Amino acid sequence: MGHLTDLEVAFDAADRAAGLALTFFATGVTATTKADGTPVTDADLAVERLLRESLAAARPGDAFLGEEHGRTGESERVWILDPIDGTGYFARNDPNWRIHVALEVGGVTELAVVTSPALGLRWWATRGGGAFEGPWPAVDGGARRLAVSATSRVGDAALEAFEGAARAELPSGFRPPSSPLPLVELVRGEIDALLAEGYHAWDHAPWILLVDEAGGAFTDVTGGHASDAGGGLYSNTALHDALFTTLAYPLRRGA
Repeated sequence: MGHLTDLEVAFDAADRAAGLALTFFATGVTATTKADGTPVTDADLAVERLLRESLAAARPGDAFLGEEHGRTGESERVWILDPIDGTGYFARNDPNWRIHVALEVGGVTELAVVTSPALGLRWWATRGGGAFEGPWPAVDGGARRLAVSATSRVGDAALEAFEGAARAELPSGFRPPSSPLPLVELVRGEIDALLAEGYHAWDHAPWILLVDEAGGAFTDVTGGHASDAGGGLYSNTALHDALFTTLAYPLRRGA
């Protein structure tokens, strides 16, 4: 598989993982609670193992960072994996779960593939190559390029924020997400901004690149652009600076 591009390798691994995840989803799973308070199922563990095996076969020598099996390997090329993003949905037989695959090279995320097998959708991006949505399994001609909104006034914007310590500090106009997939709505141009503080690199890495390549912007809670700094503010580019003023963002600097 050495002749395949990294994106093709990621698609192949995600396709294999999606097939396995759907077998678990069809029969049902029971979630248990990890030490950090988050849920996990047998599907999470098995799907991440399969992702690692598939990617390692195609790209031996690459390193991995995954939610369930941690960091392994030493390389400037790191595959960042969330085998079931939305384990709670998965365990409740709700289709709004995803498989995250991102590739970071030298500290920069170069590709992202987010697959939603139960919804029959996929989102992907490559650095400098744009962001796209298409059906899963893939259909020739089924992809469409994604673009964030052009809203430029905060007062006109659809602003959403996940629950968290920052919620009490938010100005009026921010609301809880109205969809299980608010970042999908953002890259489609259906909402204008999302404050998503907390979570981990495997939650944010693919979406930071997808938002960037759809013409949007992301700033983490420290004022940087890292996936592992505790989340941050996603928005269209036209609103990003104005939202800094509105939010006095990044919030809780130095906390």
